[in-house]
Amino acid sequence: MSKALADILAALPLPALAIEGSERIIAANSEARALIGQGIEGRNYVTMLRQPALLDAIDNVLRDSRPRTAQYLVSDDVHDCIYDVSVRAVATQSVVLVSFQDITHLEKAGQMRRDFVANVSHELRTPLTALMGFIETLRGPAKNDSAARDRFLDIMQGEAGRMNRLVGDLLSLSRVESDGRVRPRDTVNLTDILNSVLRTLKPLATDAGVTLEVDFEQTPVEVTGDADQLMQVFTNLIENAVKYGASGKRVTLRIERVARDAALRSPGVVIHVVDYGPGIDAVHIPRLTERFYRADNHRSRALGGTGLGLAIVKHIINRHRGRLRVHSTLGQGAQFSVALPSDTDASASETPSEA
Repeated sequence: MSKALADILAALPLPALAIEGSERIIAANSEARALIGQGIEGRNYVTMLRQPALLDAIDNVLRDSRPRTAQYLVSDDVHDCIYDVSVRAVATQSVVLVSFQDITHLEKAGQMRRDFVANVSHELRTPLTALMGFIETLRGPAKNDSAARDRFLDIMQGEAGRMNRLVGDLLSLSRVESDGRVRPRDTVNLTDILNSVLRTLKPLATDAGVTLEVDFEQTPVEVTGDADQLMQVFTNLIENAVKYGASGKRVTLRIERVARDAALRSPGVVIHVVDYGPGIDAVHIPRLTERFYRADNHRSRALGGTGLGLAIVKHIINRHRGRLRVHSTLGQGAQFSVALPSDTDASASETPSEA
């Protein structure tokens, strides 16, 4: 092996190795050794690489010197990594150069797009199918049945409303994602935002038999943020607490000042939304903010959920450089906590009162 070839491989930022005509690996850089194994030099490439598509590509390049590509999959029982492999002949060195580029993130992004389209299609297909069926019935068998017509029209209105909510949430998610890298600059009063959300949701809570408890003083609590987006965050969280925790009969809203939040690496304000309902199984908590993920699919649909609310919440909080934390025990309710950066100091009240 020439020193020039070794220097070239060492300078490459990607895992790379060289194979000579005798099918032996004659050189590899440190990245390739970390990927494939430390003792690969001098070994036959067939025994080290093993994956048929890549072996065929190398064999063909050794035979006719025409460049080939293949994929190489690495799994450690926890994560799968996919590499795009380029196989090219180096005529002046009489070797074949094999380089590996990690494309796992591209594959994951592609899969996310495919899943998103599939989920949206599924969410829209159900109400559309129902609407088409009822329209056909109203034009045929139920054409002159006024009772059936009124019942079907009520159902159709509900299905149309479901589609409207889904489209609205999709547009909202798109706007939030497009603003994700633009940090808010306005100073907003969290106390005013929370009071406004509570006033808006009080009729919903009353209908559900839920008492909204306020556990903070009415003094201003200021942070840097987008008032409309923060209102959307707390509307979603409190509405979820009322709907899914209604059996607990109350929802508590708290504000906590922290001198330094470890995750934020700065002083912070933490808003806790606490319900006392059935709680959430721990297996669901890591996935709650995924698009269209529902811990209780049937119940969420029955309550009008689109499966996008917490995904929107996550993106808004990320835009504010904040953190969302979820704590829950089955049978003991759930607590959703929003931590936002703050440069001010104050103390929150500890006396609950009804909103």
